[in-house]
Amino acid sequence: MNTILEVKNVVKQYGDYTALNEVSLTVPKGSIYGLLGPNGAGKTSLIRIINQITMPDSGEIILDGEKLNPSHVGTIGYMPEERGLYKTMKVGEQCLYLAQLKGLSKAEAKHELDYWFERLEIKGWWDKKIQELSKGMAQKVQFVVTVLHKPKLLILDEPFSGFDPVNANLIKDEIIELNKQGTSVIFSTHRMESVEEMCDHIALIHKSNKLIEGKLTDVKKQFRTNNYEVGVLTNNVEGLMYDLTQKFTIAQTDFKSLNDELKLEVNLGNATPNELLTILVQRGQVTHFMEKIPSVNDIFIKTVTD
Repeated sequence: MNTILEVKNVVKQYGDYTALNEVSLTVPKGSIYGLLGPNGAGKTSLIRIINQITMPDSGEIILDGEKLNPSHVGTIGYMPEERGLYKTMKVGEQCLYLAQLKGLSKAEAKHELDYWFERLEIKGWWDKKIQELSKGMAQKVQFVVTVLHKPKLLILDEPFSGFDPVNANLIKDEIIELNKQGTSVIFSTHRMESVEEMCDHIALIHKSNKLIEGKLTDVKKQFRTNNYEVGVLTNNVEGLMYDLTQKFTIAQTDFKSLNDELKLEVNLGNATPNELLTILVQRGQVTHFMEKIPSVNDIFIKTVTD
């Protein structure tokens, strides 16, 4: 597999507390990689190590085939959860300064900023101070300074925090577009619906240990329950229930529907979906038939609570 980032047996301790316990991860090049875990799991410690803010006690980080070193600062874009803009500086002045820290010349920085300010509709903010902006407006500026040097690897920690739905969707679209252009993305968030929508690979860290990693579809297959939601309009509920209980495990359930049908959750066991569907069709009109594929939220809760 072609990888942008390899984390190999990384250990990080703060006194007697172990933040990361021999954690290993592989981030495929060109992926949007969801880094998940409860508060205190070790995600931020790992992100800080990748950004060389702190160093691991042991283990190593490989970025695009090379051992992580100071020259990689210009190839990574990092937007932390706690934003780091200078509140009394003007937006344009600050963006130019931060862009030059990432290796851009003043002319290159101005060119990129003109592009992003127009794209995100913030051209009128150039002479405003950060303290004059709302949290969401400041977030847009933070996003711009994170991506304007065209990093190979983009690390986003709760990128939608502070955004209203319209601007959250705008930033989501920009992240997806950057990914299409070749940027690899590590995406740390508690918004599981964003993970479902955007990520193709995930890892789950809990209590300093990696518990899950892989392609999202493969992870979902591991947690598959073989349960189906079905809705049936029938004049013979007792007959249908009798037929189903001979072969399946069934339970009452509920889901949104425009019909007043019988709603069931059916576990197939060793049977096939076609066998279930045959019985349903014989006894009534099928209005709903869907496998209950585990969501990222389901997987997160089950893994952490187990």
